[in-house]
Amino acid sequence: MRVSVAYIDPATTFWQTLEVEDGCDLGSAITLSGILMKVPAIDLDTQKVGVFGKVAKLDTLLKEGDRVEIYRPITATPDDDDDE
Repeated sequence: MRVSVAYIDPATTFWQTLEVEDGCDLGSAITLSGILMKVPAIDLDTQKVGVFGKVAKLDTLLKEGDRVEIYRPITATPDDDDDE
């Protein structure tokens, strides 16, 4: 089946479409895509991942056409002092 893996950060735009076996899970698709070799800073133990904008676990089984997404950690917080 065909799925895609997407990751974007300020230095990298990655979008890979690949053929995987039926029963492939989200984590396996990420590994098969090669993104972990290209962007070694990705840490699947701490970063969230998902399918079509919904957070999911690495063992989530994929369906034909799914878009796997690796989410960047939040590096800024809203400024609560705007009223001053």
